[in-house]
Amino acid sequence: MQSQFLAAINQLCDEKNISKEDVIDAIKAALRAAYRKDYGTKDQEIEVDFDNNSGVATVYQIFEVMEDVQNADLEIDEADAKKYNKKAELGDMVRVDVTPSNYGRIAAQAAKQVIIQRIQEAEREVMYETFKDRENELVNAIVHRVDGKNVYLNLDNKITMNLPIPHQIPGEKYYSGQRTKIYLDKVIKTTKGPELLISRTHPQLVKKLLELEIPEVKSGLVDVKSIAREPGVRCKVAVKSNDEKIDPIGSCVGQKGVRVQNVMDELNGERIDIIQWSENLEEYIRTALAPAKTSVIVLDEKIKRAKIYVQPDQRPLAIGKQGQNVRLASNLTGWELDIMDIADFDGADPAAAGGGSGGEQKPKVEGVEELGLDKAIVATLTEAGLSQVAQLKGLSVKDLSEIDGIGEKGAKKIEDAVKKVA
Repeated sequence: MQSQFLAAINQLCDEKNISKEDVIDAIKAALRAAYRKDYGTKDQEIEVDFDNNSGVATVYQIFEVMEDVQNADLEIDEADAKKYNKKAELGDMVRVDVTPSNYGRIAAQAAKQVIIQRIQEAEREVMYETFKDRENELVNAIVHRVDGKNVYLNLDNKITMNLPIPHQIPGEKYYSGQRTKIYLDKVIKTTKGPELLISRTHPQLVKKLLELEIPEVKSGLVDVKSIAREPGVRCKVAVKSNDEKIDPIGSCVGQKGVRVQNVMDELNGERIDIIQWSENLEEYIRTALAPAKTSVIVLDEKIKRAKIYVQPDQRPLAIGKQGQNVRLASNLTGWELDIMDIADFDGADPAAAGGGSGGEQKPKVEGVEELGLDKAIVATLTEAGLSQVAQLKGLSVKDLSEIDGIGEKGAKKIEDAVKKVA
């Protein structure tokens, strides 16, 4: 009958998907280390035999048969050698059973950490071999357990990995047994062993989910040209058709929006805007800023920065809550976008600008750092994509107060400062 010890080893190997031979080798190494520490010396040559049926370990010390013994840890004379092997001759290697009577319990305690370490190394090697050719792929996972903010996932082949907090979708709830999909970014080797970089927030996760749900994207008839994402909140995806007969937006959205809805459901309800990619940069930027309507776009090719002039009632839409819309559009197009009031455009039609006199001097466009506001407020505005004074004009105290870190008091200070330079 198989011992409990060996039964536990077999169960461990099945659960962790590692080789039984690797575990046995780890145990032997641990027992050798334990013996040298408590009974022998570091110079001794020690071997451990492990009975695969009974689970009993026997420790042997290896000696070379010598005529003149110089090192008692490594050598033995011929007369003593024949006590263990009657056929021993000079130059032979003799194994002497040196297993202590109480070795089992002591060895188990001393070897515990070594065994755990070797098993972890074997697990990591299996993990590397399993996933090294699967970079940039979608991987199915099951939530193994949740410990506070720490989420542990079971990937293919029962490998358990921690999903780093920065790569968890904000606001998403995880529970044991939950099925989910993750993006495997890279498989790297570190000093601590192989490591999988997995994510639920990576923009490429959206692309892989689109490929899963939309045959036209999977086959290459529709290209995903760019993705800008704020995980758990909103995402903009620019698509292009490689077949003039195929509508890229319609293909991605699907009948009654069912295709894109499936992707949104997988991303904890994250809103996904599908837009048409265009080689015409102005048209592309205009589309990226939807649902806001733009009036004039002025491009600066040298610094890849664009000034977007809009009607006053379109500015809140163009900027978005907490600067989200303009920030996503900027990330999507790869251009820095400044949302300006149409009244600040030198070539604007006075009627379009609200009926102002053509002889009125246009307010100078200034940076928000020149308003005399607290550094913290300036930093928050800049982070929200509102780095210029002209961008703040027309925004109400309510609009400004919705920006994280501003609040009602901060919004009032900004409004007063803008009025002074208007």
